[in-house]
Amino acid sequence: MRGPKQKQKPFPVVEYQQCPAKTYRDDDGNLLQGRSVYEHCLIVGSVANCLIAYFPESLRKLFPEGSALVAACHDVGKLSPTFYLRLQIALKLASSPLAQSLLSCLAFSPQPKMTEISHFEQRGWSGHAGAGAIAMEDISGSSVIGAIVGQHHGRRAATSIHCANSEVLGGEAWQRERRALVEALQREFNEPWPAINDFAPRQLLAGLTSVADWIGSSRAFDNPALPWREQLPLALDTAGIVETPQFLPNLTFGDIFKDETGHPYHPNEAQLLLHEAITGPGVYVLEAPMGLGKTEAALYAAYKVLAAGQANGIYFALPTQLTSDKIHQRFSAYLQAILAPDSQHRQALLLHGKAHLQAQEMGEEGKPGGSWFASRKRGLLAPFAVGTLDQALMAAMNVTHGFVRAYGLAGKVVVLDEVHSYDSFTSLIMHRLVEILRALHCTVIILSATLTQSRRAALLSASSTDSDAYPLISAQPHLSPDVFSLPLSPPASKKVDLQFVPYDPAQALEEALRRAEQGQQVLWIENTVSDAQARYFDFAARCAEMGIECGLLHSRFTPRDRAEKEDIWVNLYGKSGWADRIRAGRVLIGTQVLEQSIDIDADFLVTRFAPTDLLMQRLGRLWRHAQTPRPKGARCEAWILAPEVDAATASPEREFGASALVYSPYVLCRSLEVWHARSGVSLPEDIRPMLEATYVEREEPEPMSRWKHELFNGRKIWPARKGVNELEQLARLTLSSESTTLPESRARTRYSEQDNGAFLLLRAVIRDEKAKTIRLQLLDDEWLEIPKQRNRLDEALWRQYSLRLESERVSLRCTQYPDAVEGEWIWDCGLRHLFYAGNPAENEDRELRVAIVGADGDLRGIDGEFQSARYLYSYRAGTGLRIMKKEQ
Repeated sequence: MRGPKQKQKPFPVVEYQQCPAKTYRDDDGNLLQGRSVYEHCLIVGSVANCLIAYFPESLRKLFPEGSALVAACHDVGKLSPTFYLRLQIALKLASSPLAQSLLSCLAFSPQPKMTEISHFEQRGWSGHAGAGAIAMEDISGSSVIGAIVGQHHGRRAATSIHCANSEVLGGEAWQRERRALVEALQREFNEPWPAINDFAPRQLLAGLTSVADWIGSSRAFDNPALPWREQLPLALDTAGIVETPQFLPNLTFGDIFKDETGHPYHPNEAQLLLHEAITGPGVYVLEAPMGLGKTEAALYAAYKVLAAGQANGIYFALPTQLTSDKIHQRFSAYLQAILAPDSQHRQALLLHGKAHLQAQEMGEEGKPGGSWFASRKRGLLAPFAVGTLDQALMAAMNVTHGFVRAYGLAGKVVVLDEVHSYDSFTSLIMHRLVEILRALHCTVIILSATLTQSRRAALLSASSTDSDAYPLISAQPHLSPDVFSLPLSPPASKKVDLQFVPYDPAQALEEALRRAEQGQQVLWIENTVSDAQARYFDFAARCAEMGIECGLLHSRFTPRDRAEKEDIWVNLYGKSGWADRIRAGRVLIGTQVLEQSIDIDADFLVTRFAPTDLLMQRLGRLWRHAQTPRPKGARCEAWILAPEVDAATASPEREFGASALVYSPYVLCRSLEVWHARSGVSLPEDIRPMLEATYVEREEPEPMSRWKHELFNGRKIWPARKGVNELEQLARLTLSSESTTLPESRARTRYSEQDNGAFLLLRAVIRDEKAKTIRLQLLDDEWLEIPKQRNRLDEALWRQYSLRLESERVSLRCTQYPDAVEGEWIWDCGLRHLFYAGNPAENEDRELRVAIVGADGDLRGIDGEFQSARYLYSYRAGTGLRIMKKEQ
């Protein structure tokens, strides 16, 4: 093993003012020495001060005095022999006397490879981050400050076997120099070390440190000949950090929310009372039936908090990535209404739109190909964003950059939509998230149509909540131990007739065609993409013969194709399509995307059986608005494809089929018990009693006791699944700051869904060895030429290309990937500059595979046919990605 010799002369030392922290490339592609460690630390500390100043005054107290000093000290570990040698090798200066002396002291050969030193660092102390953690704990006397410095690249540093004056870190001489660097930074920032005792402030300061480092590493600071202080405004601006948002004052509900003709909407009771109940940071729960305008209620209340200067943005967390893009359009219109005309945020309203990312830069992590470039992650740092709950949940988990998420959410209004659809694994993490958000002075608004009383109590950290009223607002202001309940008047009752039909869809298909022929808008919801595609094929030919429009929506379309379909179908089934609606009947087939956060209104519903809370959501898409024009003879009715209760209880996997792989068989059986004898439901009156009947704890006879045991203890044979107890144990491990940091690609936040990967779909890939480029033909036949060397394109063009290729991605489960991974050469030829390729040091898998779409729609790898013992793959714009099991 490499390491210093037992007897040796003292290490030569590089003074902190002269030790380089960075390299950079000039316009000709030449690699040059960049800023010193001292200058880079000054820059990052100054950026941290600017970031704190961007918070409203009421929220700046979240950052203890000394926060900028800690951020400034993040790269103290770069003042070490091995890091200095790595830069000398990169700059081809390893033959200098100083470098040769250091190589000798560390027992390296006179001409080592860069990887040899990198592996030596990573194995021993996690590189310069670990060296910084060890040094800073010794200098500051705080293990917490040491840990924050050690994890500024996203994960805990392994430091237990070394001390600050270890020979591999340069001995006492280099530690004296690191101490001198810290003392110089203390003089510059004139701050004491902060006292950090709790988890949430620690996460906040760690996130501030990382984000300040990203911005402080941007191209604006590359050239050491330029005065860095003059570059601060440019660096902050290009990172998307702009002025504190300015809001129009004294807006009413009707000022913010208008119909398509500009006519103001009038608030209902829930929207008014939630607005009144929210007085500032705290936790607020709105339970109300589907279609009551919970989204608008949350946004109206959020405006009140924002306009009062008690919050610095909004993060709207949707249940999953399945959710329709239509919610983003609603959110964008809301921001247009509340932001002052001269606010810079009006120019870059919503991160999900991605266009303004082309003008943003955040150092290495935020570049195309960096781990933080993806919009689903960066949304947490934008002032206003719609994203997934998964991204927010990781703020409470010990995953890579989890603390950056906590920093991004601090002080915001955080809306958690449709929390009812999460299992106990997610519940445990969500409860921890709510605790952290409360500590970070967030205003947490939880929306649900189907929340049990026990779940509500847990979210509010209350032993119990007395009220069983429905609808209901529960309020727990910041620092208050008490929960205040505000019962709401129930809306007019809606009776939905139910008919249970065989699990085989043939009978329901004929009924759906008959209804569509009568002019009704039919909605058919399946539990899996493959079942939805199969139903679409069943309908397509018949609908064409009958002159009935037929559509398909699910999660396995490229963003471009899905957006086109949503524009058509969500408009036809929504309020804006009323004029076209009455001209013809239609059939829209889809998956859970149709039940979440979109405003569609069907005349007739067919749904595959699902847990009670999800069935309620689906019924909420039926006869949603009283004013919707409907054909004569239509009635509010749903057909439910469900097995017989006795047969399902005896063998749920056989009777429920693929649905038992998506949802817990025990919960499906409990739900079926509640539903199977009903000929109708009344909404909202039946929502709470049916939920409580489904989820109430009880002793079970055989065979239900077996399915309950599997729910809690898991199942080893196919279909294998982890049990709730194991998932909760995993959750506790991922919540522990002392456990190993998980790569986010391996962090599970959900029981009912497996981790998703993606295909990048292309028509062709042409490799040009002479030009050192690859040419990519996109699905619309556009060509992109990607160079192997990053310096051959400016960063703006790399961002443009990366975002363009985002529209060619389609998701699938990692377990459904082909056996053989595509040739590594495509990544070496430039693709790694556009997509994050994973971190081998963290055993992190690449989340993307490349697939070529043939003229027949079939997919193959770039080096030939996919090798898969189980699946065949195809993609067509009309049906999306199909994953078909091979015949055995």
